[in-house]
Amino acid sequence: MKILKEFVCNPLPTANCHASTVLPLPDGSVLSAWFGGTKEGKTDVDIWYARRDENGWEEPKRITYNSRIPHWNPVLFLRENGEVVLFFKVGKEIPSWRTFACVSTDGGRTFGKPYELVSGDRSGGRGPVKNKCIRLSDGRILAPASSENRGWNCFIDTSFDEGKTWKKGAKIKTERVAPILNSLNKYTSNLIPMIQPTLWESAPGKVHMLTRTAVGKAYRSDSEDYGESWCQAYETSLLNNNSGLDVVKTPDGCLWLLSNPVGENWGERSPLTLQKSSDNGKTWETAVVLEEEKLDSEFSYPAIEYYNGALYIAYTYERLNVAFVKIEL
Repeated sequence: MKILKEFVCNPLPTANCHASTVLPLPDGSVLSAWFGGTKEGKTDVDIWYARRDENGWEEPKRITYNSRIPHWNPVLFLRENGEVVLFFKVGKEIPSWRTFACVSTDGGRTFGKPYELVSGDRSGGRGPVKNKCIRLSDGRILAPASSENRGWNCFIDTSFDEGKTWKKGAKIKTERVAPILNSLNKYTSNLIPMIQPTLWESAPGKVHMLTRTAVGKAYRSDSEDYGESWCQAYETSLLNNNSGLDVVKTPDGCLWLLSNPVGENWGERSPLTLQKSSDNGKTWETAVVLEEEKLDSEFSYPAIEYYNGALYIAYTYERLNVAFVKIEL
């Protein structure tokens, strides 16, 4: 493997940043976006994005729907016609999130005016909640979604028109256990709290997800019908610290997973590792340790994409910067 590692911008235009997304483009450029401001959840937090070409990263630019409301969790997506869509959340509290999107027609150099993805929806956000959408073998787009309104629940949003309109699927069923008190939203449930799924398609119509949970392990669910219905989510061997994870499938069928392999609810967000599976996620082996620092360090909320023989990665670096990694396989 050949590994390139750098910061998206040094220094960033804001004191704090988090939740990056990454998108390699056919012209060889790379886009990344994140939210930034004084601190997560503050009213001055907006969406920022930057473009990298052969000369390096360009100066970050800001996107704002409302300068008095916090912005969250951008996700980049490439349409078949070359347009780039940037999804993001807006809201003072997570249960009241609304999803907005804006479109670039010039390869991510500029974006148009933000618009509400599903007009009038107040269910806590539609479309991708943290991780990238995937295009299935039949052309439909699946957005890995979740809500934190009356518990933590994952669901799938489906689009048949390149992300212009969306159909919301049922929430993913989870295993019943003893009541769990989640320390973030104080919600007691007899179901596994799960959010922020990541998706892949192993064969036509066979779709799978891994989810962030509050019980120390990542959970998985599988679909046999292009994401229309899903089995009850079940425990995997993958440790999860109740923080973001992301997976991508490469053309050889291998899966590459970015996560913090810490089996503790609200556990440390270090180390950050890249794991590989050659059997559709049954077993995993560590391929690269991207970060491994002292306690209280944070390398989190990773995003991963594949294009033309390389993995493209972005993640939060101590809330002070966005780290970018390119791995040529």
